[in-house]
Amino acid sequence: MNATQSIYAQRRARLASMLGAGGIAIIPTAPERPRNRDTDFIYRHDSYFYYLTGFAEPGAVLVLTAEGHSTLFCQPKDLEREIWDGYRLGPAAAPEALGVNAAQSSAVLDAQLPRLLENRSCVWYPFATHTGLAARVEGWLNAVRARVRYGALCPAQQSDVCTLLDEMRLIKDAHELDIMRRASQISAQAHIRAMQRSARMLRAGQDVREYHLDAELLHAFREGGSQYPAYGSIVAAGANACVLHYRADAAPVRDGELVLIDAGCELDGYASDITRTFPANGKFTAPQRALYDLVLASQDAAVAATKAGARFNDPHDATVAVLAQGLLDLGLLDKNKVGTAQDVIEKRAYFQFYMHRTGHWLGMDVHDCGSYVEPGEVGQASERKDPLSGETITNRPSRVLRPGMVLTIEPGLYVRPAEGVPEQFWNIGIRIEDDAVVTEAGCELITRDVPVQADAIEALMRG
Repeated sequence: MNATQSIYAQRRARLASMLGAGGIAIIPTAPERPRNRDTDFIYRHDSYFYYLTGFAEPGAVLVLTAEGHSTLFCQPKDLEREIWDGYRLGPAAAPEALGVNAAQSSAVLDAQLPRLLENRSCVWYPFATHTGLAARVEGWLNAVRARVRYGALCPAQQSDVCTLLDEMRLIKDAHELDIMRRASQISAQAHIRAMQRSARMLRAGQDVREYHLDAELLHAFREGGSQYPAYGSIVAAGANACVLHYRADAAPVRDGELVLIDAGCELDGYASDITRTFPANGKFTAPQRALYDLVLASQDAAVAATKAGARFNDPHDATVAVLAQGLLDLGLLDKNKVGTAQDVIEKRAYFQFYMHRTGHWLGMDVHDCGSYVEPGEVGQASERKDPLSGETITNRPSRVLRPGMVLTIEPGLYVRPAEGVPEQFWNIGIRIEDDAVVTEAGCELITRDVPVQADAIEALMRG
């Protein structure tokens, strides 16, 4: 077994140890999905399945017992289909190639699963993740029940295997962090290319569109070896930056406006996630610079709050404290109406300009799995009334950060035209996002190969 196989084998062994006596887990990969007529979307495996196998072909299912025995059901060899769709590993080669104990054709899955489930105490599978899976499990269990007169025992329990795998995936190992660092480097180069092309085309008097910058991202992703974007890239020029989930489109990139790019590649199953906001022509105006420096100061505060032993909410709270005071200082909020910075926080008056959280888990999925509540403190709940909506919200202690967790740090400000808001700030949207690996001493920002300081961005775009 080679080093890579060993990583997946260790994960399977760890999961097996948590299934309980007589437990069995069924983890399918994602199906192929039609895009239109006879064309499928580019295939992407299921993250849970890939985490345990490293196998990227469709049509596969992993079955794992509490004793640690692993069986892979995969597409059979079919030379005619391989001419059209590409090479298949096949069941005969799978054990040696992947390190699983056994492999069978997916064509016999429905016949074999009842036999594997027979005399097991609990069946684990992903709940509410794969359409139709629960019904298939019920079908397999019904086949087991049909044999009870012959002494067969049917599993009496069903449990969500995601509850176990989410905790495993939350702490990244050295193999995962190495891939994520490389993905971040590729994504950083993509952002640099987009920044420089924007300034270069405007200097040449050319018509610049959002799709020109999106093209630079895609070029850099593939050139760096990434399989595809980790999510739909956001390339938002001017007022479009105030739309949080705007997608790269055909809007013009105008001299004197800002461009917000939120984009990251996926490499070998792991996502990166970077946002940079920059002046289209390479030079911030005074109002743009004032807001940008405020957002960056809030990110600095969040970075300082990100360390082992802190809570997941601490970076957000640090961000909001800086933004609240800055919004008062710049006149976006009237202190005669909203009061002090503490009042701004308590009333959530900042929500007009900053309406999202400061981060999320990052890993195989860009919004990765893992609870945001500390597991041992779930019962410590309190209620509060939201000052804006009046809704009753349940508070629970947020997650304690531990070394190896990876999260984004992404404060922002989005200023839409509104009464009482200084016009010089209208239609400015700014977000700055980096990916942070939690360490004992603080955090490692793995996405800083692309500049973040305003002066450094201007210098880069002059080049």
